[in-house]
Amino acid sequence: MSDSVVIIPTYNEKENIENIIRAVFGLEKAFDILIVDDGSPDGTAGIVKRLQQQEFSDRLFIVERSGKQGLGTAYIRGFKWSLEQGYGFVFEMDADFSHNPNDLLKLYAACAEQGADVAIGSRYCNGVNVVNWPLGRVLMSYFASVYVRLITGMNIKDTTAGFKCYRRKVLETLELDKIHFKGYAFQIEMKFTAYKCGFKLAEVPIIFVNRVLGTSKMNSSIFGEALFGVLQLKWSSFFRKYPKPGQD
Repeated sequence: MSDSVVIIPTYNEKENIENIIRAVFGLEKAFDILIVDDGSPDGTAGIVKRLQQQEFSDRLFIVERSGKQGLGTAYIRGFKWSLEQGYGFVFEMDADFSHNPNDLLKLYAACAEQGADVAIGSRYCNGVNVVNWPLGRVLMSYFASVYVRLITGMNIKDTTAGFKCYRRKVLETLELDKIHFKGYAFQIEMKFTAYKCGFKLAEVPIIFVNRVLGTSKMNSSIFGEALFGVLQLKWSSFFRKYPKPGQD
């Protein structure tokens, strides 16, 4: 068993799923993969199970859920599974190649060798590194991160990033059942909670490439949740006692 697992949530990713799995398994460091599939009607889970049975029975795992239940709940389910299995490093990554699998090595190094508790694959820590996005979406994403930084006080350039590595102790400390948001605000909430618990967050520069195959899951309600969720997060933080690393 590897010390690291990559959690990939899926909904209708049949065009990408086999290629992303093979890309991760082709890296020079061994990573296991957990697919959390929300009942994809296009047969994504079937592709994963075929690969699991024929080639990767000891490295590829799948949790199947009924229907779309949200990105946040998919990751929480994956985090709990990963802790139960004993992994030391747990990754979040998209299925659509917007996150380059080679960058897993950089995120791992940031946590395993350079002292970070959470390593964030950042689109904005070295300028704006986004490929094939419409200008409007780039501006929306960039200024959303600026807004989040102002409200929360986190010195993180890419606050909505979804490509991350967590040390095990972070997920053990964070009180996962108190993470409430399901859409992209979930990514902000995880970073903010880790920050409030006193963990070290580090940004690793990546180039984000818009998906070529399949359909984006981004919509205006997801963005709205992030916009108002940040205010809610900040307000509730005044009344919450955050656990510290090493405490029970």
